[in-house]
Amino acid sequence: MADRSTAAVEVADEDGEIAPVSPQDGTTPGAAAQDDHNGVSAGDTPPKDPADSTPTLVEEPAGESTDAPAVEPADEPTGEQTQPMTQADDEPAPPQPPADPTTEEPVAERPTAGKPTAAEEPAVEAPAAEQPASEQPATEPAAAEAAAGAPVLDKAAAEEPAAEAAGKTAPTVALAGADKPRGTQSRPRPKPAAPDLHSGHRLARRYQLAECVTRVDGFSSWRAVDEKLRRAVGIHLLPADHPRARQVLAAARSAALLGDPRFVQVLDAVEEDELVYVIHEWLPDAASLADLLALGPLEPHEAYQMAGQVAQGMAAAHREGLAHLRLDPGAVLRTSSGQYRIRGLAVAAALRGLSSERPQRQDTEAIGALLYASLTQRWPYEEDAHGLAGLPKSVGLVAPDQLRAGVHRGLSDLSMRALVNDGATASREEPPCTTPEELAKALAAIPRIRPPEHPAPVYRPPAFPQPPQPVAAAGYSAPDLAPVPPPALPGRTGSALKWAVSALLIVAIGLGSWQLADALKSRENNAPAPTPTPTAQQHPAPPPVVPLKITGITSFDPQGDGSEHPAETGNADDGDPSTSWQTQSYTRADLGGLKEGVGLVLDLGSAHRVSSVTVDLVGATDVELLAAPAGSKARPTQLDGFGKVASASGDGKLTFKPTGQVTTRYLLVWLTKLPPSDGQFRGKISEIDVTG
Repeated sequence: MADRSTAAVEVADEDGEIAPVSPQDGTTPGAAAQDDHNGVSAGDTPPKDPADSTPTLVEEPAGESTDAPAVEPADEPTGEQTQPMTQADDEPAPPQPPADPTTEEPVAERPTAGKPTAAEEPAVEAPAAEQPASEQPATEPAAAEAAAGAPVLDKAAAEEPAAEAAGKTAPTVALAGADKPRGTQSRPRPKPAAPDLHSGHRLARRYQLAECVTRVDGFSSWRAVDEKLRRAVGIHLLPADHPRARQVLAAARSAALLGDPRFVQVLDAVEEDELVYVIHEWLPDAASLADLLALGPLEPHEAYQMAGQVAQGMAAAHREGLAHLRLDPGAVLRTSSGQYRIRGLAVAAALRGLSSERPQRQDTEAIGALLYASLTQRWPYEEDAHGLAGLPKSVGLVAPDQLRAGVHRGLSDLSMRALVNDGATASREEPPCTTPEELAKALAAIPRIRPPEHPAPVYRPPAFPQPPQPVAAAGYSAPDLAPVPPPALPGRTGSALKWAVSALLIVAIGLGSWQLADALKSRENNAPAPTPTPTAQQHPAPPPVVPLKITGITSFDPQGDGSEHPAETGNADDGDPSTSWQTQSYTRADLGGLKEGVGLVLDLGSAHRVSSVTVDLVGATDVELLAAPAGSKARPTQLDGFGKVASASGDGKLTFKPTGQVTTRYLLVWLTKLPPSDGQFRGKISEIDVTG
C-alpha cells in the first residue's frame, strides 16, 4: 500500500480498563480526527462476543505480511487503509472481503449504562516470547513512518470495520512495555551520570582537581591546577541538572564581564559532561579577613583601607547591575602587597540560591559589619559567626569606640551608619549609608588616616584557628586587654618629679645652645685670613665613577596584584639588548587609569652612593627614578617607601642623574606613561646600568 497508518497499542490494567500507549513522538492530531470521523469516541469499543475468546493483536501493516488483504473503511475518503488482524493461537485470520467505499457503514452501537464493554473486561496478556513472527508489533520502519506524520488510529476506530465485516469482535491482547520484542520502538538512550569527582580528576583535559575546599548544598568548591598555564585556580562544581545550574552560569558570565581588579576574576564558566563548573582566580599569597581577625583587630589605617577598597569595588559592581549578597570575612582577601580583593561576586549567592529585594542596602550593611569586626574583633550581631564572638544579648548594638578603647571615632561612626541602625551613632544622629556609593563617599570625606610608624606586620593565617572564647551570659564584659603596668611613681610626688626633670632638660638644652653659639662666634673672629691655594686643591677631583652590580631585580606593582611578569625581570640585567622585561597590556597610556604606575626595584646588595642610572627603553615612555632611604634594611612594599630623585621621558637610553647625593640600597625605576604596542599600551625595559 502506498500510505500506511499505525494504530496505538492499548495496555489493559488489572481492572480491565484500557489505557492507550502513545508513541515516543506524541499522539498525532490525526487520531482524534479519525475517531470523530468514524463516529466512535476514545475509549468506546464494540461489544465483545462472549462466544469468542480468541485474543486479538492490533498491529500496523509493515508491507511484508501477506496473510490478509487490506480492509478499507467506508468512511475513509482519503484512501488511507487500516488493517486489523485477529489470530487464534498460531492460525492466521481468514481474509476479509473489502468494503464498498460507496456504501456508508453503520456506526457501532454505543454500550448502554450497566452493560460491560470490551474495555471493561479483563484482557488476556500474551507473552512476547510465544508470539510468532506474524504477531510481532510494528517494526522499526513502520514506527519511523508513523513518526514521520502518519495518522494514528485508536483501537476502537481500527477494529470497527473488521468487526462489522467478520461479524464478531475479539478482545485485544495487552502488551506491556517491558514485554515488547526488540525492534518494536526505539528506546531513549540512558542519561549519562555525572562523573565521580575526586582529587586528581581532570576537567576539559586541563584542570586537575587537587583539594576539596567546600561541599555543601549540592555543589562543591575545589582548589585545582591549570595544567596548560601551570597556575592554581579555584573551581565551583555542580551537576547540570541542579536546580540552580543555569542561575550559576548566568551569574558567572555576568561577573566575568566586570573586569575590575578589586574582584577575584572569573576565568571560565562551562557546562560539559553533565557538570557545570566555574573557574576563578586562586590567590595563594592572600589571606582572608577572617584569618586576619583571628589574630586581632586591624589597625585604623588597615581598617580604613579595607573598607574603602571594598566599598569602591561594590559601588562599581552595582553600577553594572551586579550584587554580592554574601559579603563576609571569608569573601575579602588581603594580598601580600596590601590590596584587598573580593571573591564570589554574584556567584556565591547564585550557588546558594540567595536573592534580595534591596541588594545595595544588603551589601552596604555587610561592609558595615566588616568594618565593625575589623575595629573590635567582634561580630555586630548576637550570634557568633566567622570565628568571631557576637555581642551580648543584654547590650545590643553599641558603637565600636564604646566597645573597645582606641578605636578611630570617624570609622566607628561610619560602621554604625552602614549597619541597619537608622543612622544612629554614639554621639549624634546622621543619615544612614544605604548604598556602597554613599559609603565610599563618606569614607573619602574622613581625614586621611596615616599608617603606623612601625612597618605593617606580615599576616600569616594560623595553622589551627582557635574558636572564639565564650562570652559571659550575665551582663556585658569588655574583651580581655593586656594589663597596663602601674606608674613608676604614683601620686603627686611622681607628677612633681616629672615636671622638675622636664624643666632641667629645657635649661640644659638652652645653656648648651648658647655656649655652642658663643664658641662658633669666637672662632670666626680669631680665624686667620684665608690664603690662596692652587686650583687643583680648590676643586678636588671627583671620586672615580664605577659600575655598581645589581644583585636582584623585582617587579613592583603595589596598586595591582603585587607584580607583573616576575619571570622576565632578569632580562633587564642580562647584557642582551634583544631581551626585555615588559609590563602587562593596558587600554590607555596612563595604565588604563587603574594605577599610578609599575616598575622594577633594583637591589644593590648594600647601601651605595649612586651617581647615575641608565635605562634602555623600547618606545616613548615617561619614567621616574626613586630611591629608598639610606637606612632601609628591607625592600619597601609601598610606593611611599621611596623618594623621587629624577625623572625623564623618551625612547632608547635615558640617563638619570640625581640632583643631590643619593646613598641607598634600593632603587625604583617607575613607569608612569606607556608607549603604544599592538593596539594597546605596554612598557618595555631591555637593560639597566647603575654607576656610583
